[in-house]
Amino acid sequence: MSEQDYTPAAVWTWDKNDDNRFASINRPIAGATHEKDLPVGEHPFQLYSLATPNGVKVTVMLEELLALGHQGAEYDAWITNIMEGDQFGSGFVSVNPNSKIPALHDRSGEEPIRVFESGAILMHLAEKFGEFLPTEPAARAECLSWLFWQMGSAPYLGGGFGHFYAYAPTKQEYPINRFTMEVKRQLDVLNRNLSERRFLCGDEYTIADIANYAWYGVLVEGHLYNAAEFLDVESYTHVRRWADEIRARPAVQRGRKVNRVWGEEHEQVKERHSASDLD
Repeated sequence: MSEQDYTPAAVWTWDKNDDNRFASINRPIAGATHEKDLPVGEHPFQLYSLATPNGVKVTVMLEELLALGHQGAEYDAWITNIMEGDQFGSGFVSVNPNSKIPALHDRSGEEPIRVFESGAILMHLAEKFGEFLPTEPAARAECLSWLFWQMGSAPYLGGGFGHFYAYAPTKQEYPINRFTMEVKRQLDVLNRNLSERRFLCGDEYTIADIANYAWYGVLVEGHLYNAAEFLDVESYTHVRRWADEIRARPAVQRGRKVNRVWGEEHEQVKERHSASDLD
C-alpha cells in the first residue's frame, strides 16, 4: 500500500516490530524501561546529555558562565546515548520524566534540584548567576519571547522538516513541502529581526541567542540535515552574519564539543569533567 492510499485505523495501535531506525527508542508510553543509576561527579552541576542542538544549548551556557569567571558553574557532563535508550534508565527518568536530553541536576545547594527542558535549564542558570538574561522588564520580556519562540518553533524544524527530509524511510512530497515552507518562514522571521539588531534582542548576547543558534545558526552554517542548499540558507544574510559572530565565541566552540561522539576527532569530547578535557 502506498503512502497516498493509507487509511488510519479506527484506533491506532503500536507496531512494536516496526523496522525504522528509531523504532527501538520511540514508544507511546513513558517511564523507565530498566534500572540504571546515574553517575555523579564532584562539581555543582551534573549534566546528562548529548551534543544535539538541545544539548549544545546547555554546554555552551555553562562554558559562557565559566568564561565570565563563575567557578560555581563547574560541571560534569555525562554522555547519554539516546540511540541506545540511556534516557529510559531509572536514574535518568528520575531527573527528566520526559526521557529527553538534556537533563540537569543542580547540586549546588542543600537539596539537589532537577531541571529538564533546555529552555528551562537556560533560564535556571541565567537567573542563578545573573548573566545573559536582562532584568529590565521590557528587555527581559523580549529575551524570553525569543527563547520561547525557539522552543515552540524548533520541533517543526527537527521533528518536522528534519525527520521527513533526512530520516523518513520514504521521501514524501506533502510533508517535505509543508515543513520546508515552515522552516523557511522561521528563517525569514529571524532574518527580518536580525536586519535591525546585532543579536536577537538588541546589542546584548543572551540566552535567546544561545538557544536559537544551536538550531538555526547551525542550520545556516550547513551542519544540520545536509539541507543548506535545499533551504537556500545563503539568502538569509542577517542570520548568517549573526551565526558567524556567535560561532567565533570561544565558549561556543568549547560547548559544541562536549558530549559529541561524531564528526572530526578533535571536535569530540565524550564526557567533560574539567576544563582540561577541552584542551
